[in-house]
Amino acid sequence: MATVNRRQAREWALQLLFQIDANPVHDLTPVLRDFWMQQFRLRQDAAEERRALRGQMSTAPEQAAVEPETAAEKLAPPRIRDFTEMLVRGVTRNLDAIDDRLMRYTDNWPLHRMGGVDRNVLRLAIFEMFFDEQTPPVVIINEAVDLAKYFSSSESGRFVNGILDRACKDVKRPAREPVKPSSGARYSKSRRNRPAQAAGDNR
Repeated sequence: MATVNRRQAREWALQLLFQIDANPVHDLTPVLRDFWMQQFRLRQDAAEERRALRGQMSTAPEQAAVEPETAAEKLAPPRIRDFTEMLVRGVTRNLDAIDDRLMRYTDNWPLHRMGGVDRNVLRLAIFEMFFDEQTPPVVIINEAVDLAKYFSSSESGRFVNGILDRACKDVKRPAREPVKPSSGARYSKSRRNRPAQAAGDNR
């Protein structure tokens, strides 16, 4: 299993929120199950391509029989999958309250006019800032900006940063201290360049 951390969990959560935003559902359980299987198959395909380039024998027939639960276990440890699902369920459960709060910081600019990535990155960050509160606000902002840059553009990163800087002023807890500190493996995927002093979530 490749090492993963909360950065990867947020990427997965954003992809799920983007999908649900486009195709709303009432029951998240099958959506989450299918998502984990899809991610596992994408990883399978990438591994098969690497094997083919090295002239190695394919193991696809054996891997194709993997059950959804096993696929999820192979992708990430339970704490990372649980964190991903907590974020998705938290945002969807509190969506109206999150959007109402978000509108305070966007000068009442209609959320439906935002790009889908920007909208869901902001929803995810607002949830973590005001509804979950496990992660320091500074880390939440840096993670959100990186997500916006990675999945959209540098302009999106600047837009998200501006909105969340406003929101951070309403947070009633230390900006740089976690409420529930924890530790975890570093995620192996390379990160976008950012200032050396910027905080990230490597749990």
